[in-house]
Amino acid sequence: MKVILREDVPDVGLAGQTVEVKTGYGRNYLFPRNLAIPATKANLKAIDEVTRQKETRERKARREAEVVKDRIEKLSLSAEVLVGEEDKVFGSVTVHDIVGLLAGEGVSVPKGTVQLENPIKVLGVYTIPIKIDKDVTADLKLWVVKKS
Repeated sequence: MKVILREDVPDVGLAGQTVEVKTGYGRNYLFPRNLAIPATKANLKAIDEVTRQKETRERKARREAEVVKDRIEKLSLSAEVLVGEEDKVFGSVTVHDIVGLLAGEGVSVPKGTVQLENPIKVLGVYTIPIKIDKDVTADLKLWVVKKS
């Protein structure tokens, strides 16, 4: 039986693919869970249109992500922190601080996109990856300096 997958199904295929499955698997598992539809001519035409629209949306999102990436990579931000003796930093620079610095420059990104493994606790220059889209990652240059 040929079916069109509506969602990704492990060991079967990805959403939008037309796959051959056993009749019982399709009727008793895929159809009741709304994971697939029968591969009729009408459904194939409809899924082609949905696929085209999805690709168009993905291309548009990628173009927008590239614009944001270019904007972020042109920035060089500095975070001023309080330091004690021997330049020991009080506190740290966190994802929340980085998102705030970006917002101050007019670039809004969700906190989950900043790929900071650990909070920054030492003065210096850092390159921080920001994952804007699934294939688009920008590198932000961040200077952690002593507050005067």
